[in-house]
Parts: sequence; structure tokens; C-alpha cells
Amino acid sequence: MGLGKVRVLAILFDSLNDNNLPAFSGGDLVSGRVVVEVTGDVRVKSLDVTARGVAKVRWTESRNTGANTAYTQNYTEEVEYLHHYDTLIGEERDVDCPEEGLTVLHAGLHEFAFSFNLPQMALATSFEGKHGSVRYWVKAELHRPWLLPVKVKKEFIVFEHIDINTPLLLSPQAGSKEKTLCCWFCASGPISLSAKIERKGYTPGESIQIFCEVENSSSRVVVPKAALYQTQTFFAKGKGKQIQQLVSNLRGETLPQGKSQSWEGRLLKIPPVSPSILDCPIIRVEYVLVVYVDVPGGLNLSLSLPLVIGTIPLHSSTSRSSSISSCCSWGPAETPEAPPSYSELAISESHRRDCLVGCDRSEGGGGSLLTYITEFRYLPPPLYSEVDPYPDPVEVRRPETCPSR
Repeated sequence: MGLGKVRVLAILFDSLNDNNLPAFSGGDLVSGRVVVEVTGDVRVKSLDVTARGVAKVRWTESRNTGANTAYTQNYTEEVEYLHHYDTLIGEERDVDCPEEGLTVLHAGLHEFAFSFNLPQMALATSFEGKHGSVRYWVKAELHRPWLLPVKVKKEFIVFEHIDINTPLLLSPQAGSKEKTLCCWFCASGPISLSAKIERKGYTPGESIQIFCEVENSSSRVVVPKAALYQTQTFFAKGKGKQIQQLVSNLRGETLPQGKSQSWEGRLLKIPPVSPSILDCPIIRVEYVLVVYVDVPGGLNLSLSLPLVIGTIPLHSSTSRSSSISSCCSWGPAETPEAPPSYSELAISESHRRDCLVGCDRSEGGGGSLLTYITEFRYLPPPLYSEVDPYPDPVEVRRPETCPSR
């Protein structure tokens, strides 16, 4: 009788979302099956399953030490969130007796169940960036005597839920600025900009209502605009690397000299993007809405309003109060706050699960929110920019609120 061959080695997860993708969060049970199909009798030493979750950062920079000397500096850092190991077939064997304790798989299809719990802690959300990533996966290895092991690896998605139904993320964001354009000894009138959004927290698929007033007393023809940017910050060896990419934008009408323009709730839709990552020691993902006046031939006048992109959408009960607050008088302009640390947003596990009940569909029947969020992992990335696209300088430093690991 001839020996059989391994025809199929695959990993199947039990829990899938609408996109047929496995998605979990901290504390969840991850379960599935390792499927092995063999064409005949196959002797197996062991079938091992390893689950890993790792945040990893890597980039290189060129350094010059002299006229003709140059070298490349590598920056790497890694944080482990998950490491689980299990043996589905086999047991510890005597290395001097490799034939001892072998398991024979007969021709056909065989399934072996596995399960493990994700740690009850703040896990970093799955993410793919230019200089780093957060990945979770399960790997199965089938070991046979005197042959190379057969391996298969399959990723799953983890979301660290952020509930935007908190007072901090429901608070309105507003600001105002003014600048005067000068040409030689002649100064024209000022350009003034005031902008407000009804809250700081949003989820993918929502639209940001922008209230804006622009007055052009200068001699230039200007254009009001708004743009949503994602900022990725990577940390390694005590140094930070920051890049930004445009997520979405809109344009107002051309504004001639002496005219003004108001936006009474202009909508800027949030496409499928990664949720904010605020609690990872080596990767941060943050968002900012920039409302600005495009000044041809001069520096733009801009306002930066920080946002947090969450995973638990706005409740209907808070939607009405949020809309009411947006209709109130503007009042004095406030300086926008920096995005909060995750510790300020933390919610209990029972509250998180209660919030997720009935939140499977976003407003407008656009399908499951989780499906919408996971789309970002399969979209081509937009162009990156390592130059700050708006004038306010951003200091790159490791966040102090990150837990030590």
C-alpha cells in the first residue's frame, strides 16, 4: 500500500461577518477548524496551531557621515498582543524514537477543532500602514516523519471598540481665525473663518455636518474648502515617523472680494477607514478635519478640528440632542482639543456588548457597520504625504498614555 499525500490543509473560522471575514475584539472566543484532506494513509507526528497578534513598525533612513560615506539606519519595533499554542494531534515524543506515537490519517477529509480566548485587555485594532501594521493570525503546521512540514496561515481581524456615545466625543468642536494679506506696503482687508462641527466622534459611513462662515475683505478671490486627513505615527528606537493621507474633501463656491459665504451643515462623508488607534505604544492612527480658505498665491487660512473615528455608532437618543446642540448659538470660539487617550474612552465589557445589540446596521440601511469598516483593508491605499498639508506644525512624540509592555 502506497503512502498518501496531503491534498488540502486549511483553516476555517466559525464566526464570520457579512463580508465572510472573521472579526473579533478583546475577550472574545475565537474558534474554528483545521481541515486536512489526504489521498491515502498519512502518518502524522503532530498538528500544531499557533495564534499570534503583533504590532510591528519598520522604516529606514539614509545617513551621511562624510563626503563619501553613507549608511542606512533601520528603525524597527514590535509589540506582541497574543501568543497561543495548542497541539491538535500528537504529544511530546522521544527524539530518539521518531516513529513513536504517530497518528495515521486515513484517506478522506478530517477536521480538528481549535479555540482560544483573546486577552481581556485593550488590543490594537488590525491595521495596515506604510511603515507598520497590526496583524492577528492563526497558523497550522502538519508534521510528518522525514518530510518537511505542511503549513497554512490565515488572518483574522480584531477591533478595539470605541464608543462615540460619550460626553467627550459628543461635544461640539469649533474655532475661528483671521488673517490679513499684505502686498509690499499695501495691506488688504482681512479674511475671517469660523467653523463648527456638532461632535468629535464619528463612525465610517457617517457624514460630518460642517457649519462654516467665511468673510473675504481682501483683494483676492478665495475658495472655502474642507478635508479629512488621517495621520499615522510610528515609533521605534525613541524616534517617531509621521505621515498623512487625504481621506475625503469638499469644495465651496468661489468667493470674490467683499463677499461672504456660509455653510449650513455641508456634508462630508467618511469613507471606509480604519478606526482611530489610540492605545498602541508604537502605532497611532488619528484624524483631523481641516476647514480652510484656499488663498491663491498666499498661505491658506485653516482650522484643524481633531476627530475620533469609532466603531460603536451614535445612538438614536443622542442623535437628537447632538442635532439640537448644533443649532445653538456659536458663542466664543474654542481651541480644539487633541484626540483623547483610549483610557478616557474606555467602556465596560457589558456596556460594549449592550451597545452592539441593534447596531449591526448603520443609518440608511447601508449594511453592517462591521462590514463597512473592514472594507478599508481591501481598498488600495491613497497617496501618502510626509509633508504636513496644513500649516500648524505637528510635534511627533511617543504618547505618554500608552501602557508599558
